[in-house]
Amino acid sequence: MPNIIEITDLRAPELSVFARLTEAQLRNKLEPEKGIFIAESPKVIKVALNSGFTPISLLMERRHIEGDAAELIARCPAIPVYTADRDVLAGLTGYELTRGVLCAMRRPVLPTVEEICKNAKRVAVLEGIVDSTNIGAIFRSAAALHMDAVLLTPSCCDPLCRRSLRVSMGTVCQVPWTRIGDSKEDWPEKGLARLNELGFKTAAMALSDDSVSVDDPALMAEEKLAIILGTEGDGLSPTTIANCDYTVMIPMSHGVDSLNVAAASAVAFWQLRSK
Repeated sequence: MPNIIEITDLRAPELSVFARLTEAQLRNKLEPEKGIFIAESPKVIKVALNSGFTPISLLMERRHIEGDAAELIARCPAIPVYTADRDVLAGLTGYELTRGVLCAMRRPVLPTVEEICKNAKRVAVLEGIVDSTNIGAIFRSAAALHMDAVLLTPSCCDPLCRRSLRVSMGTVCQVPWTRIGDSKEDWPEKGLARLNELGFKTAAMALSDDSVSVDDPALMAEEKLAIILGTEGDGLSPTTIANCDYTVMIPMSHGVDSLNVAAASAVAFWQLRSK
């Protein structure tokens, strides 16, 4: 039997995970094995469950119990299902739930860069990207367009934050990913050297006088390639560009100088995919 619990007190401590914990508290950096993330919408939750993630509790509008969330409840019979009407839940969380369902899930222990890159031919490296919408969109492109893994520098935002996970349509749970370093000292020089030691040529997506086109034959023929994308405003750091094997541009027309980083990632991933 499902464990359906009607919400009567918005201050109940068991609801804190959905309402009163910050993203940093959910991540629980001091004890990552206790970390939690929030998956939003039935589709994203299903992808996370299919990928092996462990659910802790569900929060949903009452009307979804026998509707969109019925399959989720059947798959997770041992966890509590907290429920109320839409306006009550919006008062609890501070926002209207997308498709009316949230799921608190255990955060996985991240693998090492070496583990992720062991059999990879194409990896995306994200430098300093802090917009969660862009992170989610890049992960969705990485999943769809043949990237084997995603590596994030220490200053990137959390791919498992609620908005990133929702924008990615759950693909953050499907594409292998990890951090390449824990502090600013680990990137770029040490991180790029680490990639080279693992057999990767590094391609900085940036405009410069010596940039090659994204369809350059030598670039496309590389057996193992790390495609490096920079932050939304300034792009890649000069140090990163200087230490990469290639500087790569996407040819533009109509006087446009560049694309949003999420759009650029999709073009680069498709063009540079492993043949």
